[in-house]
Amino acid sequence: MKTSEKLIQRYCAAERINHWIVAVCFVLLAISGLAFFYPAFFWLTGVFGTPQLARIVHPFVGVVMFLAFARQFFRYAHHNLINKEDVKWMMSVKEVMKGNEVGDIGRYNGGQKGMFWVMVLCMILLLVSGVIAWRPYFAGYFPIPIIRVALLVHAASALVLIASIIVHVYAALWVQGTIRAMVEGVVTHAWARKHHPRWFRQVTGKETGH
Repeated sequence: MKTSEKLIQRYCAAERINHWIVAVCFVLLAISGLAFFYPAFFWLTGVFGTPQLARIVHPFVGVVMFLAFARQFFRYAHHNLINKEDVKWMMSVKEVMKGNEVGDIGRYNGGQKGMFWVMVLCMILLLVSGVIAWRPYFAGYFPIPIIRVALLVHAASALVLIASIIVHVYAALWVQGTIRAMVEGVVTHAWARKHHPRWFRQVTGKETGH
């Protein structure tokens, strides 16, 4: 790190810990979930030791992930309300892919906000469908046809979430400096000025052109 770099705090320690709890839970759930979903991946149940243990632990880890994500939701929801600048960003994705930021972006851009709401929807669907299919605790209260629908919803939501997280990770790797924000909690003034100019002004009180 250059000693001359001016840094801004992007995430505090509690936010970063919460993020990594969600991330670790997601990886464990994705691996074990794929093992249940597709026979060729059944060996992945070893992530929890044995297939039997995987089936027992999987839903409990799911509850932990949901609760950790719920904390993120209540903390970040108001930052993820979509406005006209976000629409402008979404309509100019080709320019963004070239490295040219578009619009007066706040704490999060249109892509990040869209990802946030997709994750919120998937998390809710996964929780509800997971509870319905959760044996031996809750499945007994529902008829078999409902459980079958719940399992389909659960699998579909999981696949959408996995695809979304892959995009999320790719974007974080692609935009240099983003990973540092979630590891160290800070970003440079240059990074904030380029990618989130309105947030930069709000945090520093400085104009983005300076």
